[in-house]
Amino acid sequence: MKLITPGQHCDDLARALPAFRRAAGVTERWGAALARVLSDGGRLLVAGNGGSAAQAQHLTAELVGRYRDDRPAYSAIALHADTSSTTAIANDYGVHEVFARQTCAHGRAGDVLMLLSTSGASANLLGAATEAMRIGMPVWSLTGPAPNPLAAASDEALTVEAGVAATVQELHLVAVHMICESFDREIAARAARNERPRSADGRPAEEDLA
Repeated sequence: MKLITPGQHCDDLARALPAFRRAAGVTERWGAALARVLSDGGRLLVAGNGGSAAQAQHLTAELVGRYRDDRPAYSAIALHADTSSTTAIANDYGVHEVFARQTCAHGRAGDVLMLLSTSGASANLLGAATEAMRIGMPVWSLTGPAPNPLAAASDEALTVEAGVAATVQELHLVAVHMICESFDREIAARAARNERPRSADGRPAEEDLA
């Protein structure tokens, strides 16, 4: 097993960061879109394996709880966190069906499925993507280097060009926080628009149209 020094670890992260930064504008779009979906009663389903499961659950915690400032709670479910369901499905149907069956149970057309994977090749995530497409759910993925099967199976993907799984996961966490920043900005903007004076027919008051 090849071991690296702390300095090399930081060097790996620094090398991957410029390309990630150029591609990370997608997080702005995802956060804003997610705010619209969840504000209108939709939900986010998220899944990952191992360290990616922890990153996915980090995202749902920020949405159900809060990221920075206080705001309403929103529906976000980490599929892997339901241990009874995941173990029952794995036992009865096979590990590859773990997330697909939960997506079938909880997902609705217009909801969003986000999948995290360093390899982009996990069969249980690919199964969930296929099920979400059948339902009519957009599929977004955070993966390691492209090309990979999960990125190809998703509507949109943010890929991290790094050869070390730890570096991929570290930048996935950055992406999670950037999504939350964008989400909160859109929520605040929507709240501000709703607070403007409106006429009896629901349109903005005349002073807002000037």
